[in-house]
Amino acid sequence: MGPALFFYKKCCGLTLFSADLVKKERLLRRFLTASSGLYMKKKTSEYECVDQEKYEDLIRCVTSFKDSSQTPESLFEEDNVLYGPVSHRKHLAKEADPNIPGNWVPLMNPEKNSPLQKASPGPPLRIGLQRHKMASVTSVLQRTMPLEQAFFLERWKQKMILELGQEGFAEYTKGIFQQGRLFHATLEELLLAEECPVKEEEEHSSNSGYLASVQHVLQDVSGVRALESAVQHETLQYQGLVDCVAEYRGTLCVIDWKTSGKSKPLLRNTFDNPLQIAAYVGAVNHDANYDFQVDCGLIVVAYKDGSPAHAHYINPELCSHYWNKWLLRLEEFREKGKDSGAV
Repeated sequence: MGPALFFYKKCCGLTLFSADLVKKERLLRRFLTASSGLYMKKKTSEYECVDQEKYEDLIRCVTSFKDSSQTPESLFEEDNVLYGPVSHRKHLAKEADPNIPGNWVPLMNPEKNSPLQKASPGPPLRIGLQRHKMASVTSVLQRTMPLEQAFFLERWKQKMILELGQEGFAEYTKGIFQQGRLFHATLEELLLAEECPVKEEEEHSSNSGYLASVQHVLQDVSGVRALESAVQHETLQYQGLVDCVAEYRGTLCVIDWKTSGKSKPLLRNTFDNPLQIAAYVGAVNHDANYDFQVDCGLIVVAYKDGSPAHAHYINPELCSHYWNKWLLRLEEFREKGKDSGAV
């Protein structure tokens, strides 16, 4: 091998060796760059710069419950500064119950005889209503009507006006009132008579259906004490006109006759009528014009189509229940009168 060839081979070897070194150097740099983050020095925390000796007591107070400077007395002092002093208010359970009348008056009058006093001889009482200073039972119930009940009543009214028109609706309501008065007048005649069959001339009258509806109820009514007679509660200062006070199946009751085009098989279907009955019962018991007492009521709902009337009997327990409700409504009426400036 000549010198030239030997020199050429050496140069080629050096070139390959140099290229290999460059390649390894690049790989080494990449490795160092990728792993440099693992070996970097962590950033110094800002809290390490705090003078720990200066705040040593504060740190110990916060981190140690045993060494805390807070006491029950200091906590109360802080609360007084932040929220004001503690209000020593009476417990809610000791406050007045909104469902209990504030000025409660008993339903029965202890100065009168028992409810089952025998009927005194003579015709039933028919005392005229004096429309003056006292609030009427009807006005009290109307002015304190629950919102839900008032909503449905107003919706029914608007529906009828839409169907009949304003004048037509006025005529419709007028006819209902006239029908009611005629029905009550006819019932009075039947209750005053010794026998109470439906007269032949009435079969074709507008009352025939209602009268046929109540026939089975009239058979259980006797001993009439009052008919369309005014009553007033002398203590609570309200008045009303009671339809009838008589014995129903041997028990003295305040009876209210109602007419309806819709079936009302349940007592709750009569809305405020039980409260009206209770108000009349209380008024009879506290009215000096009546020498007897009542503790029961009866709501009779008659139907125009002649179907049997529904007779809702209100026993003494129920009557007391609705009496309390009536007293609440009467209080509400008085409060509304004060707010409006009415005397």
